[in-house]
Amino acid sequence: MKTLLVLLGPTGVGKTDLSIEIARYFDTSVISCDSRQIYKEMRIGTAVPSAEQLAAVQHFFIQTISVQDYYNSWQFEVEALSRIRELFETRDVVLMTGGSMLYIDAVCKGIDDIPTIAPELRAELMEIFKREGLEPIQAMLKELDPVFYGQVDLNNGKRVLHAVEVCKMAGVPYSSLRTNTPKDRGFNILRIGLNREREELYDRIDRRVDMMLEEGLEEEVRQLCPFRHLNALNTVGYKEFFDYFENKTDYNEAIRLIKRDTRRYARKQLSWFRRDPDIYWFHPDHRTELMAFLKSKISFLR
Repeated sequence: MKTLLVLLGPTGVGKTDLSIEIARYFDTSVISCDSRQIYKEMRIGTAVPSAEQLAAVQHFFIQTISVQDYYNSWQFEVEALSRIRELFETRDVVLMTGGSMLYIDAVCKGIDDIPTIAPELRAELMEIFKREGLEPIQAMLKELDPVFYGQVDLNNGKRVLHAVEVCKMAGVPYSSLRTNTPKDRGFNILRIGLNREREELYDRIDRRVDMMLEEGLEEEVRQLCPFRHLNALNTVGYKEFFDYFENKTDYNEAIRLIKRDTRRYARKQLSWFRRDPDIYWFHPDHRTELMAFLKSKISFLR
């Protein structure tokens, strides 16, 4: 049976280099599972693979849409599964790599069947959001679905907006439609988690932020100031610079906060992934051990 190999882990752990090595070994392509690398305008701050890395192996879902485009995990589920099944027509293994928790779960476990949102409803809510901010959308969610209101990160505009869309479209609370029942994909899924000792991971994160600054992160963020209200820009490395540009903080403090918030995000990712008992964990530098495991496991699955 065909196998989807998922390489996941916290930001900065070293997924990109290893994913290319694995993809080349299995002569396959890479499905990027990163909810920010998909945006064309966000290259430096999202650590998009280099031109050389992208040329070494075929990648999908890297810099394909604009920050102005609406996109969510439900759309990624549909589009990624379509691409994966297309790739399975010519290969036995497809590699998906990234650290976006909801996107990974969307492909591996599936998202509950949700009604298609009418474009006019989406446009209406987006207009309210752009004109008045997130607060009135939060108020709508509290009235329409107090259960989900108490569960969701209320600062995550994309999730709050989508929940309100579903409530209004379906005529029932969004929470009543969420069954969390894994879907049968019709192919094997093998999940590999990468992790390092905490201090080692944090040091890599700090050094990567320094490299982003050298590559021009500040200027990249400046060019995106007109779009700072969009959910895509509610991202570590961007929002801290926006505050600096508005004199809410100074430069050194902005950099400190970027490093701190990136470390916090890494902890959040690990907490999420550790709830999944089907993930096999490896240190990214233990490549001989990892490759031996993959070869035996995928050979067995076939």
